Amino acid sequence: MSKIAIITGTTRPGRVNLDVAKWVLDRATQRNDAEYELVDIADFNFPLLDEALPAGYGQYSNEHTKAWAAKIAEFDGFIFVTGEYNHSIPAALSFLSAEWNNKAAGIVGYGSASGVRATEHLRGILSELQIAHVQKTGMFGLFTDFEYPTFKPTEQSATTVDAMLEQVVVWTKAMETVRKSN
Repeated sequence: MSKIAIITGTTRPGRVNLDVAKWVLDRATQRNDAEYELVDIADFNFPLLDEALPAGYGQYSNEHTKAWAAKIAEFDGFIFVTGEYNHSIPAALSFLSAEWNNKAAGIVGYGSASGVRATEHLRGILSELQIAHVQKTGMFGLFTDFEYPTFKPTEQSATTVDAMLEQVVVWTKAMETVRKSN
C-alpha cells in the first residue's frame, strides 16, 4: 500500500497548522486507500539551511538533516499543509533534494485568501524538487473555517480536501511506477 506523509508547514509557536494537518490526517485515514502519517517538521529542530553543501549533493552532515532525509525517503507521496505568510510559504523544504524526486503531492492551504498565493509558490518549489503536484487543492479561509485560533472547517471547504486526496492517491501510485523504471 502506498505511504503518504501529511507534512506540517510551520514550527511557529501558537501555530494552527498542526490542527489543520491533524484534521487532514483524520479525513484521509477514513478512505482506506493508502497509509497516511502525520510528519511534523517541528520534530526535526531545523535551523534554517545549516548544511555546508547544497541539498542536490546529498552529502548531509547534520543529524537533523539525516533524520529528515530518512523520514522523507519512507514515503511515496506527500500532502503539504501550508499557511500563507507574506503571500508565500513558511516551510523550508530546501534541506533535501533526491528524497523528494519522482513522488506525488497535494497541497492544503489556508489563510486570509485561503492560502492561494502560498499554494502557487509551493507549486513552483515542488516542480523544482521533481514532485508531481496534483491540480486539486484543499483550501481553508481564515474568516470561514476558523474561529481563530480554533480550526472549524465548513463542509464546503472540507470537500476540497476530498478532491485533492482522490488525485494524490492516483498520482502517488503512478509515480511509484516511474521510480521503479529509473
